[in-house]
Amino acid sequence: MFVDELTPFIRELARQPVAFCGGFFSGLFRLDLTEDPVKTWLNKQGAAPTGTAMPKPLDSKGPQSIDID
Repeated sequence: MFVDELTPFIRELARQPVAFCGGFFSGLFRLDLTEDPVKTWLNKQGAAPTGTAMPKPLDSKGPQSIDID
């Protein structure tokens, strides 16, 4: 049962171990691939950062209210 849940992770790890570990550790350490020093290091390595991170809001000063109809 627990093995079934881990199967997709193991499959991706076996297919592309370097990419999987890089993505895992960047998520673990919450690295943003579009900010320095990670961005400059990736550019030196010849890779362009193609993250799917959401843009940071400009005025995120606290909780915001929403209307639900």
